[in-house]
Formats: sequence, structure tokens, C-alpha cells
Amino acid sequence: MTPDGIERLEAVSINGVDQWISVRSRNPGNPVLLVVHGGPGWVAMPTSWYFTQGWDEYFTVVQWDQRGAGKSYNPDHPVADLTIDQMKQDIDAVIGWVRSETRQDKIFLLGHSWGSWLGLDVARRHPEWLHAYIGAGQVIDMRESERRGWAWALARACDTGNETAISELQSIAPYAEGGTPVPTSSLYLQRKWVNAFGGAAYNRPDASFEGAAIALSPDYTDQDVKQVWKAQDVSVERLMPAIMETSMSSLAELEVPTFLLLGRHDINVSAGVAAEWFARLDAPHKQLVWFEHSAHEMLVEEPGKAFLTLINEVRPHAGSAAPSAAEAEPPVPSSRSTR
Repeated sequence: MTPDGIERLEAVSINGVDQWISVRSRNPGNPVLLVVHGGPGWVAMPTSWYFTQGWDEYFTVVQWDQRGAGKSYNPDHPVADLTIDQMKQDIDAVIGWVRSETRQDKIFLLGHSWGSWLGLDVARRHPEWLHAYIGAGQVIDMRESERRGWAWALARACDTGNETAISELQSIAPYAEGGTPVPTSSLYLQRKWVNAFGGAAYNRPDASFEGAAIALSPDYTDQDVKQVWKAQDVSVERLMPAIMETSMSSLAELEVPTFLLLGRHDINVSAGVAAEWFARLDAPHKQLVWFEHSAHEMLVEEPGKAFLTLINEVRPHAGSAAPSAAEAEPPVPSSRSTR
């Protein structure tokens, strides 16, 4: 850590609920990059120790465990608060806190998976807050994505003669069709086979390699690690039915530079659906970056390419908005607080 560097890990009151935020930077003059994790409930903070290596040399990197997820999970909080509207209020408040603490009016926002829906919604509503928006594994139309994922998994099952997969996938047909709600049990079954055939992590049967890294997190206590999975289950149960009904496919224009980072083999959240939408989008600048050796977890499957993309393609859009190192007064003291 440099003498003026920032290293903070603390609970911040966001709309009346303590939510944990990490801020790391080697230079307080770096433009801010807020990372919004997916899931719902699949936190990025505990694995960021390896996939964001070097980011804090070029950005002030902010990680946030959303309400009901990771370190922010509190079993005493009412689960009725886990709604999309509440999450939208929370991300607005987090961005306000970040802008105030760092004294930077504009930030970069990177949303992954479910976090990409939240992030794209911010880009739509508040372009004045952003240098640029970066969507990784971008959610556009969940039902269409689910239908394509189910059909892909069934085709793979037939190609490989996997009778168990064929039987289980056919048992939930017609899947995500019409307006009938999709049961969480059916969603999990579809994901089981999409993952098994490499649609979440390319050439891997699941993303357990990423989950295993959580136990090594320097920012998570043993108790934090234990509650990650319980928190995720609660978040999925409460939020996923509503997320399944969302669609951004009619969004035709954004007023901020927009980047998509898509895994070529992403079936978990259809890269094809996202790319088709992006081709129709009008924005001041837009760029699609394909990760050829990745599925849904491109940030951890190809971390080097993600790093170079952020530095070479995204960061220049900060322009001169961020203060130089010589001009910048450290917005916060270098500090670290833990539970």
C-alpha cells in the first residue's frame, strides 16, 4: 500500500441497514470503479483478492455486499425487504456514499450477472453519475435467456446420450414459456445441466473453483464464509422470481459510454441475447468485448483480459474528470476495520 493509499472495509448504513463496503486504491486520484456482484447473493468481495489483482493501481475499486448477501446478511432482518425496488434504492444510496467519500462526481460502474441488471438500470436512470457502464454477463431478458439455456442443455444431453439429463430437463417442459411463473426448483434443475455441460464456466462442470476461493478471502471471517451460502439461498428465493420477469430488451438508448464483456460460451445468462440487444443499442460509445475462453464467469476465467480491457478500453473514458495524483487530497485516511 502506498503512503496515500486507501484500504477500507466497513459496515455502512444504507437505507437503515448495515451493508459492507470495501474501498481499495493505491492512489486517491484514481477514477472510481464500483463492482456490483451478481447472484442474487453471489458476492464478489471474498474472491476479489485474486481476480482484481492490479485493479487498484488504476482505479479506486469499491466492492459492495448487497442487502442480504455475504457480510451484509443478517438473519434478523426481514426477508420482505429483499425486493428489486429496495435493491434499486440501495444501489443509488451506495453510489451517493461513494461519490461523497471519494469526492468524485462520476464513477465507473461494473455490474456482473444480476448486478448487470442493477447497473444497467442505473445507467438508464442516472447517466450523469457515470463515466461509463460496463456489463459483464449482461442480463437483458431473463425468460428468453432461460428458454435458450434449457434448449441448449437438452441438445447437449441428446448429443451425449445422457438419459438422466434428458429425463430431468424434459420433466420441466415447457420451460419459461408463456406467463406462468418459473418455480425455483425448475430454475435450479435447468442450471444443474447448463452448468454440467460447461455453460457457466467454460469446459468445467460447475463454478465450484470460484466458490472454493471464498474460504481464502482476507476480508471474510470464518463466520462470514459459513453464512455466504445461506445468504445466497435466501436472496435467490426472495429475488429470483421477480428477476425472472424482468426485461431490458426494449431499452434502445443510453446516454453513457457502454461496454459489454461477454463470455463466448455463456449459456447461464445468454450471451447471444445480450449481444443481439447491444447491436440495437444507441450510445455515445459502445464496445463489445468477447472472452473466447469463458462462459459466465469471464472475470475469473480470463482475469488478465478483463484487467487489460478495463485499463486500455474503459479507463480512458474518465478523461480529466478524476484529479491527478499531485492535485488529489486523500478523500479518506488509509484505514481498515473488520467485524
